[in-house]
Parts: sequence; C-alpha cells; structure tokens
Amino acid sequence: MAEQAMTRFPVPDVAELPEDIRDRIESETEQAGFTPNVFEAFAYKPAQFRAFFDYYDGIIEHSSLSREEIEMVIVATSGANDCLYCVVAHGALLRIYGDDPHLAEQVATNPRTAALSEMHKDLCSFAIKLTEEPASVDESDLQTLYDHGYSKSEVWDVASLTSLFNLSNRMAHIADMRPNEEFYTLGR
Repeated sequence: MAEQAMTRFPVPDVAELPEDIRDRIESETEQAGFTPNVFEAFAYKPAQFRAFFDYYDGIIEHSSLSREEIEMVIVATSGANDCLYCVVAHGALLRIYGDDPHLAEQVATNPRTAALSEMHKDLCSFAIKLTEEPASVDESDLQTLYDHGYSKSEVWDVASLTSLFNLSNRMAHIADMRPNEEFYTLGR
C-alpha cells in the first residue's frame, strides 16, 4: 500500500477538488504512471496549489537552463535542507535527465565531490549558499556563474528555483510529506 502523501494535515479527496486541480493531478498521474504525493499534499490549499505550480511551471517551461541543471539545483537545495521528499522525487528526475544512476545522491550529500564539471559544481554551490547564507550572496557569486557562461536570465532562474524549493522543502518538512515508492527506483 502506498504511503499517504503527508501525515500532519488532511490529504484531500481528489474527486472533491476544483476541476482545474483535478485536471492537473490527472495529467501528472498519466505522465508519471502514478500520482506524485506533492500534488495531493499541496491540494490541501487549492489557491496555494495553483500559485506554487504556476511559479514552478513558469520557471521550468521558460528557462534556458537544461532540465538536468534544473534538477541539480533542486536536489542541491533540497539536500542542504535535508528534505527527504524533494531529494527522492527530484533525485529520480536528476538520474533520468542526467543519465546517471548515482548522480542524485552525490549532489544531495556533497556536490563539491560529485562527478560534476566545475561549472555544475559552482551552480550547486551557488544554490546551497543562497539556501544557507542568503544575505552573504554577493556580486562575486553571480560573477562565478557568468564566467561559466550563464546569462543573467539563467542566474535569475537558478535563484528562483532555489527560492521556490526552499519554500517547498519547508512545507514538505512541516507536512511530513512522504516520497512515493516509485521515485526510489526511477532512473536506476
């Protein structure tokens, strides 16, 4: 039996949700082959579900970062926050997009020693610094990314992803959001 999406707040009955949210959940379920628990958990508050996934979609659908880089940033951020749900769920996506069955664990625990290029190590380090010491991020941190060829727009997207997943990680902690069993084996 699949684990409940979260344990500290009620998980809504999908059939009772507003139509647009039901449609999004059905679409995600069809695409993944299962319903990622984050959708049922965030559906607890429909207005917040819409805002969160609109922001997420706005980054994912309009960024020139590669999907591997997007997932690296999410996993590095989530690892820094010890967020089990996001490390497991986005770790699966990183394994798929990075075509590497070991990469997610390396990025989540210590991207400086991961099998990454210097460019991607610096990308992850930026996300971790923004997570752990946001007030200390300065021009030199942005310049490091620019020196690797990232555009201002891409650096904005890295900061947006990091910020969004700091929110997501904190909500996953407070809700005790549980990763789907399916995520553990994807991309292996």
